[in-house]
Amino acid sequence: MLKLYRYLKPFRHLVYGVFILIFLQTLGDLYLPTLMSDIINDGVMNGDTQKILHIGGVMLLVAGVAAVFSILASFLSAKAAVGLGTVLRSKLFGRIESFSLHEFDKIGTATLITRTTNDINQVQTVTIMIMRMMISAPIMAIGGIILAYREDKALTWVFAVAIPVLAIVIVMIASKMIPLFRLVQGKIDRINLVLREKLTGVRVIRAFNTIEHEKKRFDAANVDLTDNYIKVNKIMAFMMPTIMLIMNLTSLAILWFGGIRISIGDMDLGALSAFTQYAMQIMMSMLMLAMMFIMVPRSQAAAVRINEVLETVPEIEDAKDLKDTFTGKGYVEFKDVTFSYHGAEEPAIRDISFAARPGEFTAIIGSTGSGKSTLINLIPRFYDVDSGSVLIDGVDVRDISQENLRQKIGFVPQKAVLFSGTIAENIQFGGKQATEEEIQHAAEVAQAAEFITKMDGGYDHVIAQGGTNVSGGQKQRLAIARALVRKPEIYIFDDSFSALDFKTDARLRAALKQEIAEATVLIIAQRVGTVMDADRIIVLDNGQIAGIGTHKELLNSCEVYREIVSSQLSEEEIA
Repeated sequence: MLKLYRYLKPFRHLVYGVFILIFLQTLGDLYLPTLMSDIINDGVMNGDTQKILHIGGVMLLVAGVAAVFSILASFLSAKAAVGLGTVLRSKLFGRIESFSLHEFDKIGTATLITRTTNDINQVQTVTIMIMRMMISAPIMAIGGIILAYREDKALTWVFAVAIPVLAIVIVMIASKMIPLFRLVQGKIDRINLVLREKLTGVRVIRAFNTIEHEKKRFDAANVDLTDNYIKVNKIMAFMMPTIMLIMNLTSLAILWFGGIRISIGDMDLGALSAFTQYAMQIMMSMLMLAMMFIMVPRSQAAAVRINEVLETVPEIEDAKDLKDTFTGKGYVEFKDVTFSYHGAEEPAIRDISFAARPGEFTAIIGSTGSGKSTLINLIPRFYDVDSGSVLIDGVDVRDISQENLRQKIGFVPQKAVLFSGTIAENIQFGGKQATEEEIQHAAEVAQAAEFITKMDGGYDHVIAQGGTNVSGGQKQRLAIARALVRKPEIYIFDDSFSALDFKTDARLRAALKQEIAEATVLIIAQRVGTVMDADRIIVLDNGQIAGIGTHKELLNSCEVYREIVSSQLSEEEIA
C-alpha cells in the first residue's frame, strides 16, 4: 500500500497539517488527566473553589482547542484521502486506456470496474484512519505510559501484563482476517461479473427463459460473498468484546491495587484518577491499532489489486524511435503476417501478404472463424503481429505512434457501439472539430439522415446507454457516419453492413464510392452482394489467403469463393 501513497505527494501540505494538528490534539488529551489530578489534590481535597474554577477553566480551554484541532484534522485528512482517490482513479483509468485488447482479455472488465471503484474506496477509508491514528495512537500510548509512570511507578506493572495480552489478541485476530479480506475482494469481482452479464444480456436471458438459472447464479455469488463477510464479522464480533474485557479488567486492576496503595498512604486520590485516565488512553490507543489491523488488511488487499493494474506494462507501446514524419495517402500492405492469440495452439492467420491501395475498395470475405476480423485488427495495432509486418505508406505500424496511426483510420467495428448522449455527439465522436453541416452530411452519406429527422429532437435525440433505443441497422449507420466525419485516409468496415437491408446496403455503398473515392477502403462482409463490386477481393480460409482478385476472376480461379457465392446466389445471379 505504501506504493500508492507516493500519489499523496500533491497533497503533502494537507498531510503535514493533519500530523501537526493530531500531534497537538494528542498532547492536549494527555495533559487533561494531569489537570484533573491537580483539581482533586489542590482544589477538592483542600476545598479551594477558586483553584477548582481556575483549573477547570484551563481544562475546558484545552478540551475546546483539542476538539477544534480534531475537527480540522478530520477535514484535512478527508480532503487528502479524497484527493488520493481522485488521482488513483485517474491513473488507473489512464493505465486501462493504454491496455491492448490482450490485457483486457487477461484481467477482465468486471474486475477492472471493481478496482476502479470499490478498491479505491477501501484505500481512501483506511488513509483517513492512518493519517489520524498513525500519529495519535503511538504518542498516546507512549505518552500515557510515561505520564502514568510519573504518577505512580509501582502500579505500572499492570500495563506490563495488559499490553502484551492485548497485542497477542490483536495479532491473532489480524492473522485470521487478512486472508479473508483478500478473498472478499475476489468475491466482489465475481458478483460484479455475474451482475454485469445479467444486465447486458437481459434480452438473451428473457428470450431463452433462463431467468431462474441466472437468479441461481447470482444467488450463489451473493451467498458466497455473504458467507465470507459473516466469517469476517464473526472474528470482529469476538474481537471487540475481548478487547473491552481486557480494558475493563485493566481498569479494575488499577482501581483495586490503586485503592490498596491509597489506603496505605503510598498514593493520593488525584494520582489514581490521572492514572486511570492514562490507562484508558493507553487502552484506547491499542484499540485504535486494533481497528487499523482490521481495516489495513482489507485495504492492503485492495491496494495490491490496484498496483497490479498500475504496474501492468501494456503489450503494445510506442517505439522509442518513431517514424511519424511521413507523407502518404493510406497505402496498406501486409507482408508475410502471422498472428496467434495468447494460449492458442494454432495461428489465427498465417503468411498473409496483400496490398490495399488508395482509391480502391478492398474486400475481405471468408467463412466464420477464417480470420477476417483478426486481420483488420492488426492495422490499428489492437494486437501486434507475431511475425511479418503491417505497413502504412511504407512504414511499419509498430514504428508509428498509436495516436497518429489511429488518426489515419476510420474504424467501424463489427459490433456497433454507441455512447450515452445525443446523436450529434455520437457522430462527432469521430471528429471533435466537425461542424453541424459536416455531421449532417456524414449522416446523409451513411443513409442515417432519414430516420434521424423522424426522431424527437432530430440530431439532439438522446441515445440511451449502449444504444438500446435504436435498432441494429440504425446503430451501424450511425457508426459509419462517425467514421465518415473523421475524414481519414483509411476506412475499415468490419462487417458493418450486416444489419442493413439489401436496398439500404446498395444505396450506402453507392454513396460511399463517391464520398471516399480517394481513400483506402477495406470492407469485411459475409454477403457476396456487398463485395462483388470491389476492386479487389481477398478470400480467407482457415487463416490463410485462398485467393485474391475481382469477382469474375475468383469465380474462375478460387474454389472457396465459388462455394461462398453458390451458397448465397442463384445461377442466374452468378451469371
